[in-house]
Amino acid sequence: MWFDEAVIYQIYPLGLCGAPAENDGVQEHRILRVLDWVEHIKALGADTVLFNPLFESDRHGYDTRDMTRVDCRLGTNEDFAKVCAALHEAGLRVMLDGVFNHVGRGFWAFQDVREKKWDSPYKDWFHVSFDGNTEYNDGFWYEGWEGHNELVKLNLHNPAVVDYLFRSIRGWVEQFDIDGLRLDVAYSLAPEFLKQLRSFTAGLKADFALMGETLHGDYNRWMNDEMCHSVTNYECYKGLYSSFNCMNMFEIGHSLARQFGPEQWTLYKGKHLLAFLDNHDVERIASILQNKEHLRPAYGLLFGMPGTPAVYYGSEWGIEGKKSDGDAALRPAIELPQENELTEWIAKLATAHKASKALCYGSYRNVMLTNHQIIFERKFENERVLVAVNASGDTYTAHFDAQAGRAVDLITGTDHDFGGGSQMPPYSVAYWRTE
Repeated sequence: MWFDEAVIYQIYPLGLCGAPAENDGVQEHRILRVLDWVEHIKALGADTVLFNPLFESDRHGYDTRDMTRVDCRLGTNEDFAKVCAALHEAGLRVMLDGVFNHVGRGFWAFQDVREKKWDSPYKDWFHVSFDGNTEYNDGFWYEGWEGHNELVKLNLHNPAVVDYLFRSIRGWVEQFDIDGLRLDVAYSLAPEFLKQLRSFTAGLKADFALMGETLHGDYNRWMNDEMCHSVTNYECYKGLYSSFNCMNMFEIGHSLARQFGPEQWTLYKGKHLLAFLDNHDVERIASILQNKEHLRPAYGLLFGMPGTPAVYYGSEWGIEGKKSDGDAALRPAIELPQENELTEWIAKLATAHKASKALCYGSYRNVMLTNHQIIFERKFENERVLVAVNASGDTYTAHFDAQAGRAVDLITGTDHDFGGGSQMPPYSVAYWRTE
């Protein structure tokens, strides 16, 4: 599937486009700002753009009011269709954020329940009890997502709700020609619904991708032949930055080996989890790394490890954002993209990743581990790549059995001789394709 070889570029549109935090009802064509980003995204080496929520909502997009209309703060459906057409014309795919577990209190069907109570034909679209109440004093109790009553949980066992969601998705394919979905809080979605969704979207497009947001537990519960094609790899997310902050590459090495290693018991061999250093919900990687020199090797590790790598808008040139400063700090308005040495580095990594079947599909095996260095093997059919990361500020000479005499670095194109030890410059990454 195309997703297995993709490089994802993630955009939080309400943030990037500078929409007001509250839906003011004023229509502005802000989503057209993305047109100025198309060439930048393509030059970065990404081939797929993931948009976080952009349909009519109360505030942040995950509190949906109407799944059929682009948020008025961003523009019109026609505006977004123009953006998608430009992305597709540039050879980029489009994924949307599917928020199917819950809606906002402003959702049209919930508004009908608030008005008509038990006489509303939509009361069974939600988990409602007229024997209780909430802090909003609607005169009835309802289930919110994880106790957040501004997010009203949908009843996905109701065929009418599923029909509404599926008609919305069909509309997104017909109007915007989308190629896949990120499923918000996929870990909260019933397996029966995920199976229905997989079958339905496969009927729309044979290669339609479903990538679910998951945090902990066995990802195979949601990622299998009947449900999601992929899920978010939060299990390795912490290791990707704390291995550098603690100067302990054993952490990420053991995590990756547990997931993808050669032993029979490892969890996700042959599967393509979404790998990321940051996103709209967590601290920016440039803020969380204690040593900014680790930005380059951290991205090198991201693009070398098993999975589909994702880059969050702005992080490719090193912007900062702290979770403690609130969501707005993680989702800033940016007029135009920037480019610097980090951007150029990521573009080289993306090019190397996409050009290598071993980096896209290869097995995983730790070859050498120290506190400050990691070398692991990615192997697929006749191609073998050694990913070598040096987190230290000093040059390191690695002595190990490379099972080859020479190699070519896929990032720089330079030859490498394993004889006499392999020099690893400070804060460096190499993708050595062996002969």
